[in-house]
Amino acid sequence: MTFAKRYHSSAIARLVCLAATFALLTALAQGQTLTVLHPFGNLSGDGANPYAGLTMDAHGNLYGTASDGGYFGDTCSNGCGTVFELNRSGNSFVYRPLYSFQGGNDGDAPYTAVTIGPNGSIYGTTRNGGGSANYGTVFNLQPPATFCRAVLCPWRESVLIGFNYGNGAEPYGQPAFDQAGNLYGTTTYGGYLGEGEVYELTPSNGGWRENIIYNFGTDNGPYQPSGGVILDHAGNLYGTSMWGGLGGYGVVYQLTPNGGSWIQTTLYSFSGGSDGGRPSTDLLMDAAGNLYGSTGWVPETNNPGTVYELTPSGGGWTYTLLYAFPVGTEGAGSVSNLVMDRNGNLYGTTSFEGPGGLCDYGCGTIFKLTPSSGGWIYTDLYDFTGGSDGAWPFGGVVLDSQGNLYGTAVYGGTGSEYCLNGAGGCGTVWELTP
Repeated sequence: MTFAKRYHSSAIARLVCLAATFALLTALAQGQTLTVLHPFGNLSGDGANPYAGLTMDAHGNLYGTASDGGYFGDTCSNGCGTVFELNRSGNSFVYRPLYSFQGGNDGDAPYTAVTIGPNGSIYGTTRNGGGSANYGTVFNLQPPATFCRAVLCPWRESVLIGFNYGNGAEPYGQPAFDQAGNLYGTTTYGGYLGEGEVYELTPSNGGWRENIIYNFGTDNGPYQPSGGVILDHAGNLYGTSMWGGLGGYGVVYQLTPNGGSWIQTTLYSFSGGSDGGRPSTDLLMDAAGNLYGSTGWVPETNNPGTVYELTPSGGGWTYTLLYAFPVGTEGAGSVSNLVMDRNGNLYGTTSFEGPGGLCDYGCGTIFKLTPSSGGWIYTDLYDFTGGSDGAWPFGGVVLDSQGNLYGTAVYGGTGSEYCLNGAGGCGTVWELTP
């Protein structure tokens, strides 16, 4: 059954009605206004459980993935996942599903944010699918080749590569382009040593050629990366791994091109103590070349998570702890990717922090870190309740030119009719307005 056939006129009417209704659903918190832009699970074939954050294009439109929902095939008992768009229309948004994964060769379970490529189309990864090996894909979505008169028209998908463990497995990191149009990313497992890899995809004869530029798992180096890589102006790559390093609690690493090969340098090894550990998110680089990142919950050392900065210094890198989340019921649990505004403030989300709501350990927060002469000042911008607003905002935020924040929540919301295990809601897309 194709994606387009799963929709009918009543569902389309419902879609428009729901978009208008929930654009008005707001909750006030700490001087901020949270608006639910879309609750997943109210529409047949809709996505569910968006673990990844959003991507914003130059026009302010939002794109994202839902890990479940969409097409329910033999290989996807909870649905194979979807890619969606929220098209900006003045001060509001219109939700539009773009693609529903079919499983098998097509891909299944997109867990990462999408990337807008040089040609304006969408690139991303799925954790599963890609053939009989079922170790994930890198995909590209493009608009329909011809004009479509229907309200909902699926985009065209191309699978750039299907992973088979030998060439990588389970790509969780968001892919990134260099200036030449080559695509870089990571897999958490697979590769030569089975501990993950960094891959490069190069356009070649109408297709894409994979080059594994680094295999994780050697000596005391990094292994099992969960985040993707970022690039600097010189073409160096930077990323994190959940494990490895001298302390064993993960590292920040750099890959430098060198005559057709790549040299790996560990910039910092986490101890699991006050500095944090188990980093699983993408890094952020500012205009001065400083790196910012976050760490997640380390249960064996009872560290709920941190935000840190790495600064180039004397041929090495200096670690600075910017904020340590408190131990207790309001501990962070999992801290997201970070974004920075023009004033140097950092924003992100936590998965379990907050006063609780309908969640046993907190439903998550949106936070801000403001630089000051005495350090960084933490501000809790919003606490999720697990109700209509959502719960567990794993994906972080994106920021528009007006200072509004946008993101997703994995659970919560008002939709549960069209997604399995949706009793607690199938997730939301939200906007936080100052």
